[in-house]
Amino acid sequence: MANILVVEDEIAIQELIAVNLEHAGHQVTCSFDAEEALARVRDTLPDVMLIDWMLPETTGVVLTRQLRAEHRTRNVPIIILTARSDEQDKVAGLEAGADDYLTKPFGPRELLARIKAVLRRRAPQSTDDPIEAGGLRLEPATRRLFGDNAPIELGPTEFRVLHFLMTHQDRVHSRAQMLDQVWGDHVFVEERTVDVHIRRLRKALEGSGHAWLIQTVRGSGYRFSTDGS
Repeated sequence: MANILVVEDEIAIQELIAVNLEHAGHQVTCSFDAEEALARVRDTLPDVMLIDWMLPETTGVVLTRQLRAEHRTRNVPIIILTARSDEQDKVAGLEAGADDYLTKPFGPRELLARIKAVLRRRAPQSTDDPIEAGGLRLEPATRRLFGDNAPIELGPTEFRVLHFLMTHQDRVHSRAQMLDQVWGDHVFVEERTVDVHIRRLRKALEGSGHAWLIQTVRGSGYRFSTDGS
């Protein structure tokens, strides 16, 4: 499940997209223009944005450039929706920073497939794909974790922390980065909160012998790695 912002000024198309996305289990917020979209993004950072090319007073390409120019929204996956099919238009959208380009009319299955594809590339922690590494199997859809095929009980926050780390293996993440990615960039908690949940996560993994996979990188943060060196 992903939080998706749909920026589309034609109400019939907006509602059709929203219904299909919600039916697939996603949470949907809608905006009719760029100004409203930017206001919503300031409140809550979406997992994916679907932006229509032609918007009142501006274009989806201009909005995409604005989002890519800001540090906070630079990595949000963006799919541009348009009736334009010329190669030059597609190139313009992609060069503005869009991750994908979908030509109208399109079917719900294609839209969902494109969303899943950009999430895999940009925000794998937002997908429900099972992950296996180092003897652990994490199943986001069922909220279950197995260590060498035996179930491991985790609290909801520890599950999200592990999911994030496992989808970004071998990358070191600071406490501030983990707060933004796991708790949300509008949730104001102290950085030491991350340390508390890392300790709980390691304790839960101790029984199956997998605690070593959660590694501390001194002065930098934490990572998930199957390399014990």
